[in-house]
Amino acid sequence: MKKERRKKRRQCNFCADKIESIDYKEIGRLRRYVTERGKILPRRITGNCAHHQRQLTVAIKRARTMALLPYTAE
Repeated sequence: MKKERRKKRRQCNFCADKIESIDYKEIGRLRRYVTERGKILPRRITGNCAHHQRQLTVAIKRARTMALLPYTAE
């Protein structure tokens, strides 16, 4: 019989860097969590904790509103 392997849960990048809050003006950091099409990557793919994923979503939406990030692909 084969044993099932569990993948090790990825640690939240923001917790590892000890970042308290995510700022919408940090475009370089936010771009890593958006697909080429402009969609926000889910938590299971990014490995963020729930607290930081919520902050990340709000920051990305604010950056889109301020025209710092695109809503869709070009």
